[in-house]
Amino acid sequence: MNWSALESLLSGVNKYSTAFGRVWLSMVVVFRIMVFVVAAQRVWGDENKDFICNTRQPGCTNICYDSVFPISHIRLWALQLIFVTCPSFMVMAHVKFREEKDRKYTTTHTDGTHLYSNPGKKRGGLWWTYLISLVFKAGLDAGFLYILYRIYEGYDMPRLTKCSLEPCPNTVDCYISRPTEKKIFTLFMVVTSAVCIFMCIIEMLYLICKRCQKMFRVRVNHERQVFAQNHELINLAPPRPQSRPQSRSQSRAQWVDPTMTSTQNLSKEKNGEMATSKL
Repeated sequence: MNWSALESLLSGVNKYSTAFGRVWLSMVVVFRIMVFVVAAQRVWGDENKDFICNTRQPGCTNICYDSVFPISHIRLWALQLIFVTCPSFMVMAHVKFREEKDRKYTTTHTDGTHLYSNPGKKRGGLWWTYLISLVFKAGLDAGFLYILYRIYEGYDMPRLTKCSLEPCPNTVDCYISRPTEKKIFTLFMVVTSAVCIFMCIIEMLYLICKRCQKMFRVRVNHERQVFAQNHELINLAPPRPQSRPQSRSQSRAQWVDPTMTSTQNLSKEKNGEMATSKL
């Protein structure tokens, strides 16, 4: 399979994702697809040839191998990566639908208006599409982890397995090649899947909290507008300071003539003070 084509498609989804979505996409590309292509496929290889049982009975080795490995880890992970990355294309398809709808709207309206100012903005139906894609990604990852756990009864890789199925003459011992290395890769893929599930949950909570905060802010602004419309706010004049009554001479001395200069007003105030002191 050409995994580089899948990687290029996922990079196109990156511009429509949030910060948590970009981290999830980086983990999928670097820690899952790259590790799967570069290392995991070479570690597993052709397991049927390296699976050895201490018997020469024809068909016994194949039956025991099918019992131990109902589905190869490498093929299960390939299916997991394909199914987990598919919901991201829902968002890209929705954005392309918006862009095409906006293009048709602009061709029929010559006034230069657009149906969507930003088709990639997560509002309306695109917000729900993005949230549903996160639910699908987290659910598919969790489902594949459960399938892997149920098929192999855990995430361990035994060194020796015993098989007593027909046409084996008795209970035979079968040996798995490189069990420690395969166990390490299995745990690595399981941990990266769990981290991706955690990132999807965090992104879902981020989107929901951001939406609730926006709705609360709109509601508060609406209530303020309704209150302002129903209650006319009148600016009351500040109360005058209550001071003791001044004498007639003092009021004359403190009165400032706007037609006089500041020097003349000061001299007038001094003359008024001297006249008051003489009295």
